[in-house]
Amino acid sequence: MKSSGTARCILGWERISALGAIAWVLGAGARAALDAALPPQCPSCDTIVPAPGLFCAPCFAGTGFISAPFCARCGVPFAHAGQAGRGGNCPACEATPPDFDRARAALRYDGQARGLVLAFKHADRTEHARVLAALMARAGAALLNEAELIVPVPLHRRRLFARRYNQSALLARLLARISGRPLALAALRRPRPTPALTARTATERAAVMAGAIVAAPRTRTLIADRRVLLVDDVMTSGATANACARALREAGARAVDVLVAARVPDPRLA
Repeated sequence: MKSSGTARCILGWERISALGAIAWVLGAGARAALDAALPPQCPSCDTIVPAPGLFCAPCFAGTGFISAPFCARCGVPFAHAGQAGRGGNCPACEATPPDFDRARAALRYDGQARGLVLAFKHADRTEHARVLAALMARAGAALLNEAELIVPVPLHRRRLFARRYNQSALLARLLARISGRPLALAALRRPRPTPALTARTATERAAVMAGAIVAAPRTRTLIADRRVLLVDDVMTSGATANACARALREAGARAVDVLVAARVPDPRLA
């Protein structure tokens, strides 16, 4: 895949570790040598495992992989199939359809997944991106097959400077490699900083995110008339995904799907 100037990512911003950077640049041979020197570990508990990216047996058993039944629209997992309404949608999507077309997630955002994602997002454990991207590719295979462009949720420059990498961009880049789909890392911008959404209700989240995401003018030709796959780490109420979907549609996207690493089991309680 050829990358344009607008879809180029600076490796240094991703801030992978020194050993990881060497393996990344030199490829599979270097990674094999690195694995021989440093045996692969479970991404959740660091127990030695047979191959990179595998969970140990206890962590695998404790990980909440999302499988059917789930909402056909927003991807929220159901406790049982009877919770689905018309067309397989959850009551929230029936009452107020989201601005995106479909969303899928690999994991429930509970104990095991929360630790994995938070370490990836806030503790420089960027090697978790490969594990999460592989799980996302499996969970969102249908969305990836139909995607014509992959776009990550953007960070405001202030937060990017503090964190030194955009976790959503790391996931998007790996998903583009896995699927062979084109990638536009700079398609969306967050021109103003937004406060943390963690302790806010769904209504408050929507208000905070209103107008917070815009399409970069120079990338509108990449977005126009394409089915875009938006990538993020976690979805709770869908406020961020909705804000991004609106910006993509305003830039001419034909459809917008969402693929995330983890999904809060019931965003209406957030």
